[in-house]
Amino acid sequence: MIPSRKTSVWGAIFLSLTILAAGCSHAARAVKTAQVPVPAPEGKPAADRPAEPAVQPQVPPPLPVLEKDDINGDPQVPVLTSEESEKQAARLLEDGFVAYQEAQSAFERGDMDGALARLDEAYGIILKMTLPADSPLLQDKNDLRILIAQRIQQVSATQMTTVPSVNNSIPLVENQWVTKEIASFQTVERRVFEEGYKRSGLYKDMIVDELRKAGLPEQLVWVPLIESWFKVRALSRARALGMWQFISSTGYRYGLKRDKYVDERMDPVKSTLAAITHLNDLHGIFGEWTTALAAYNCGEANVQRTIRAQRIDYLDNFWDLFGNLPWETARYVPRFIAAVMIIENPEKYGFDLPTPDPPIRFETISVNSPVKLAGLAQTLGIDPLVLTILNSELRFDSTPNYEYELRVPEGYCQQALAACSSLPKYIPPDAAFSGWHTVRRGETLGQIARRYRTSVSAFVRINGLRSSRLIYPGQKLKIPGTAGAPSTPPASPPPAAKPGETIIYVVRPGDTLFQLARTYNTTVERIKTANSLVTDDLAVGQRLSIDAGKS
Repeated sequence: MIPSRKTSVWGAIFLSLTILAAGCSHAARAVKTAQVPVPAPEGKPAADRPAEPAVQPQVPPPLPVLEKDDINGDPQVPVLTSEESEKQAARLLEDGFVAYQEAQSAFERGDMDGALARLDEAYGIILKMTLPADSPLLQDKNDLRILIAQRIQQVSATQMTTVPSVNNSIPLVENQWVTKEIASFQTVERRVFEEGYKRSGLYKDMIVDELRKAGLPEQLVWVPLIESWFKVRALSRARALGMWQFISSTGYRYGLKRDKYVDERMDPVKSTLAAITHLNDLHGIFGEWTTALAAYNCGEANVQRTIRAQRIDYLDNFWDLFGNLPWETARYVPRFIAAVMIIENPEKYGFDLPTPDPPIRFETISVNSPVKLAGLAQTLGIDPLVLTILNSELRFDSTPNYEYELRVPEGYCQQALAACSSLPKYIPPDAAFSGWHTVRRGETLGQIARRYRTSVSAFVRINGLRSSRLIYPGQKLKIPGTAGAPSTPPASPPPAAKPGETIIYVVRPGDTLFQLARTYNTTVERIKTANSLVTDDLAVGQRLSIDAGKS
């Protein structure tokens, strides 16, 4: 029988204590019954001497005399003040984290015995800590305990290696739940399924290469098909973002950077590396891929709670847990299995899958100033969508105001460097908001945008809306801009400019490109070209470079 890869930490500790207790009991019985021959006194045969026990009985030392107060404390331990106790606990906690970090380093080196020894040391330090219920260190202590338990599970899973095929394949079970998802892909979801499969060609080779390097099943390449249909900027209701659908906390946990300009959850390469590491960690915890995939969808804590709630402890296979998992997660794994089965044998399921898009080969250049991707694409004479796909992590489709490695199509490196030095500096719209608006019954986003003299696209962007039509009564929306009072005209006339003068204009509520073009005797297209604008939408606070007096 092959042992399970998932190991209960407390079960292992209990088993060790049981074996130790049994060994001690057996040794005691052996000592009690053994008889050691004693040499007979001179001149007296051994037969005439009574047998003596091997071990002489020892008189236990007298019990200490305790006072009544000794029941609740150790008289040998000095009483510490709360401040001293807190400092002592802080030192112990620091020692515990140091031991855990040493265990982690040993684990990464492959020294499993060393890792377990350091983990034992870290747990022993935790046992020495006594904290009151209101101590600020209590959460740190609990966090360290959880980290130790998870690392012990990973070490145990590594040491209890089962058949090699576990890491190289995912069991494809065609049961009623999988059949139901296959039928969905064949009918109502057929178009989006085929579009997602076609889109996968942009990233599939890269993902498969990384999976091979990590030694993980190549079938995992189809996780983004279920997560996002291979859309690099997909956003879920739970605020999960990107092709691999990372929520912000998990993204931070696996090193995906976020700032005003960049969100690496939307980068296909960086998010793929993070997702592979995350999946590998989950497999180390649960020991098999279907449960690991369920944990990828809803989090390992939710799956572990479901396992602990099982009436029969050893029923922790995914299909044993299936009925108790959240519905979206319970459906997630059958959907993945259904997708893999269709892709591996499309004719069997009535599919004629389209040819995948070819991957875009690229080079990187170093850019030091904000450049709008649309303006760069226009200068290079390429489709702006190409640069957007290659640099999908850029939130405003512009490079940041610090050094950035920009991806450009293969063969465009020198042209792109020359173009970036000549393009005007792009100033992204301020993401600040002036207040909140509560949606009322019957309101549309267009009506709300007109009320606050801003654009629908600004509302969509600052609130992270999936669509301009998906709002509902009671929903709270951020109002774009820093001074957006409803139905308030500009407080002063726009700044004047002499013919031929270039000014920097800050967009105010109610401004449109058409009005600005008339005010400064220029054209809408010239303003758009000078500022690398793709649409006519403006955001309050946005800065525009305008050449006045040109017709």
